Amino acid sequence: RRKVDSEGRRFQDRWKVEYFFTEIENHCVCLICQETVAVYKECNVKRHYQSRHSTYDKLTGHDRSEKLKQLEAVLIECVMKMVENICPEKKQEFANICLARNTVARRIEEISSDIKRQLTSKGVDFDFFSIACDESTDLSDTAQLLIFMRGVDDEMNVTEELLDLQSLTDQTRGKDLFVSVSSAIDDMKLPWNKVTGIITDGAPAMVGERSGLSTLICNKVIEEGGKAIKLHCIIHQQVLCAKHLKYDHVMKPVLKTINFIRSKALCHRQFKQFLLDIQAEYEDVLYHNDVRWLSRGSALQRFYSLRKEIGEFLETKGQPMRELSDPIWLADLGFLVDITKHLNVLNTSLQGKDAAVNQLYSHLKAFGTKLQLFIRQLSQTQPNTIHFSALQEIMNSFPQDNISAQTSRYAADIASLAGEFKRRFQDFAAIEKEISLFSSPFSVDPEDAPDQLQLELIELHCNSELRSRHQQLSLVNFYRQLDKSRFQEIRTLAKKMLSLFGSTYMCEKTFSAMNFNKNRVRTRLSDSHLRDILRIKT
Repeated sequence: RRKVDSEGRRFQDRWKVEYFFTEIENHCVCLICQETVAVYKECNVKRHYQSRHSTYDKLTGHDRSEKLKQLEAVLIECVMKMVENICPEKKQEFANICLARNTVARRIEEISSDIKRQLTSKGVDFDFFSIACDESTDLSDTAQLLIFMRGVDDEMNVTEELLDLQSLTDQTRGKDLFVSVSSAIDDMKLPWNKVTGIITDGAPAMVGERSGLSTLICNKVIEEGGKAIKLHCIIHQQVLCAKHLKYDHVMKPVLKTINFIRSKALCHRQFKQFLLDIQAEYEDVLYHNDVRWLSRGSALQRFYSLRKEIGEFLETKGQPMRELSDPIWLADLGFLVDITKHLNVLNTSLQGKDAAVNQLYSHLKAFGTKLQLFIRQLSQTQPNTIHFSALQEIMNSFPQDNISAQTSRYAADIASLAGEFKRRFQDFAAIEKEISLFSSPFSVDPEDAPDQLQLELIELHCNSELRSRHQQLSLVNFYRQLDKSRFQEIRTLAKKMLSLFGSTYMCEKTFSAMNFNKNRVRTRLSDSHLRDILRIKT
């Protein structure tokens, strides 16, 4: 004879809506009359509902869901009242009790659905929007395509939200990605002719000239009567430029030493204890991860700060690092530490949500000007190393070695880096005039502006009140207050510029959230639930 306990019967989440039942401490409880059903069998639950609460059949759809929420709220309120009377000191503990997993999942689904509904209603008012796309693989080897949208309405209100997460179980070619993006845009009922641009991470499937996602998107927009531009993420390009300064003769010994210290548990413990005993500035060295944007600069900075302690520790291990006694190598290390520090400052300034393309491009232009300053200062007969503190420290530590003669080589390396920046950012340089016109309309000569903007630009220049507003207000508020009939073309340009993404930062940040939520102990998390979680997270 079978035993009920061995049958593995489980509460079905759909019983909540269909029969107004819930699960409390492994008991199937009716939310209407609070009676329990002995066995987790649908026939028992259904019989109870039909025999006692059939009047609730008239509730359907949204009304039924709302009634379920009310009944759950009443149940919780009753429990809290009971606790307050019987054991008031335990009231907070009962309030902190976690909800059932099915309830949590259902509420996440409802919140995500509501966010999507709000985004759909906002999308109707968008005059222009752009998309940011990036693709990565989760722990279950499913390719996940993130699609973010940045839209602007007629009142210059900017909305930056997750449009969709598309899961790809087959190939990830450009045309496969295009089908997924098209599905997401069409599902939101967004018109293609309002797309102003697409930004990606620069992968071949994204930027291929004939069948890349960006190309296919731009061709689709042209077919619908619009015009979109292709951009390569400004942060990804900055990281690629930073890798232009290889300095392998410095990086390889540094990484070899860090790996020697940290790869074996005993050696690592002894090194940390050694630093603790001598009261060093830091407690450990940092691993270098080539994928992480700031890792190289952080690892180099920590190694440089602990270079003397590392040298002493390696001596005790019988593994001396000869480079630490070479002034020229130390100067190269100091220069690399300083220049990667400047690059990390730039990278950090390019990160963040809701950053307009003109703000990001201004950081890039400022860094280019800084590089020219560094070149001039290091090329002088008496080099000026005021902005290279680590290099300056090494030069002061070895005055007799004439390290200053190396600064001309450093100036040449910086010039090469500046050339790499200029070569890579051609896509942003192509829209530099539009960016300047958007960010500084009063400094642009009307004759250099597009024909449709010239007359409005003259009107703008001759209005002293508007010039004063431009200086006092934020850029968005300035364009928001412009007269819609007098400055229609200028406002249109502003909306197009505001709608553009400058980076795929939000995609990268969301992938971090994805890896946190769908980790090695939660690989069975469904794609739909992952989408809901990320929609709420962003």
